[in-house]
Amino acid sequence: MKIIKHSGDIVDFDRSKLKTSLLKSGANESLVDQVIESIEKKIYEGITTKSIYKLAFSLLKKSSNSHAARYNLRVAIELLGPTGFFFEKYISRLFLSEGYQTRINLTLQGKCISHEIDVMLKKEEIITMIECKFHAKREVNSDVKVPMYILSRFNDLKDKTYPIFSNNDKISKCKIITNNRFTTDAITFAMCSGLDLLSWDYPINNNLRTKIDNNNLYPITCLTTLSLSEKDKLLILDVIMVKEIINNSESLEKIGLSTSRIKNVLKEASELCKYI
Repeated sequence: MKIIKHSGDIVDFDRSKLKTSLLKSGANESLVDQVIESIEKKIYEGITTKSIYKLAFSLLKKSSNSHAARYNLRVAIELLGPTGFFFEKYISRLFLSEGYQTRINLTLQGKCISHEIDVMLKKEEIITMIECKFHAKREVNSDVKVPMYILSRFNDLKDKTYPIFSNNDKISKCKIITNNRFTTDAITFAMCSGLDLLSWDYPINNNLRTKIDNNNLYPITCLTTLSLSEKDKLLILDVIMVKEIINNSESLEKIGLSTSRIKNVLKEASELCKYI
């Protein structure tokens, strides 16, 4: 059976790929097989992957909100848009959880011109500038022009010192992060030029998805027990990570949730982050 991907490409329906993605939700194999059987009864020639995703999400949610939330991860990251502001804050919190010092939204004067820097990291005296490339649409990838441009910015900044974490800091590394993917040429150029890349699926064993899943660093937009407007209100209150509400329900009270709603949200959050 032929299905249509986000990119518009037409491919064969692959049961094993669907099973792999469903298992990543935390659901056991028996439940995953039941979900796939239900989906196979409903799919048809030319169905979109987006429609298949909606079916899978709905079926998982009937079993467990946290399974559905984990399966919803990529969409949840897209909900940090439409601009890149909350994605940048999320990336900062992600590295903060890994033991880095972080700063966001800096403007630094390079040798030639000034530059706005999305995120700065410091760990073991190594200071890294991060450029975040957020895309609201799944099919948009970062091509080779992105690392070429970022390299020129890094080169303009790296030979000077700045008051970032201390009064005399020097930027020694550069990393580009996207919520989507890099093209093959972009990866090749970055490797050749000494730039680090992080995307949804790159590097293979330490990509954005694995960082999030392995350390339970889920964005607040994952939660299925909150509406879109409630998620937006929490982001405005600077609540970015699901972990940030588990032992602090005050923010949920601030956005007007009832006691019973708060209980449901905290239950999902705790199961999602395995605080049970």
